Amino acid sequence: MRILGITIPNEKRLEIGLTTLYGIGLSRARKILDAAKVPHSKKAKDLSIDEENKIRILVEEHKIEGNLKREVSANIKRLKDIKAYRGVRHMKRLPVNGQRTKTNSRTVRGNVRKTMGSGRRKLEKT
Repeated sequence: MRILGITIPNEKRLEIGLTTLYGIGLSRARKILDAAKVPHSKKAKDLSIDEENKIRILVEEHKIEGNLKREVSANIKRLKDIKAYRGVRHMKRLPVNGQRTKTNSRTVRGNVRKTMGSGRRKLEKT
């Protein structure tokens, strides 16, 4: 089954398979399946064409994939343009939502290790 050019995995349960779409998490996937009256445990390969079309229509009502990514990046660009605090944090590649930066900000900054003893050891040449 394909929705907006993304293939939904055949072997996974539908509620998990729908989460492969950017913008659809587990709770939204369950709501979509409830509205389409399709059991959550059913797999994508077992769907009838009618059920597939119902799910496709319900999914396309939401902002997902390209449109959502475009909107998120536009929001971040707007914050950067007006030089808001959050925009400045995005520009400096630092955590935006008030997290501490002395430790635990590796995700945003990349895996930066500045001390000598930390990080992976290089193989010694003999």
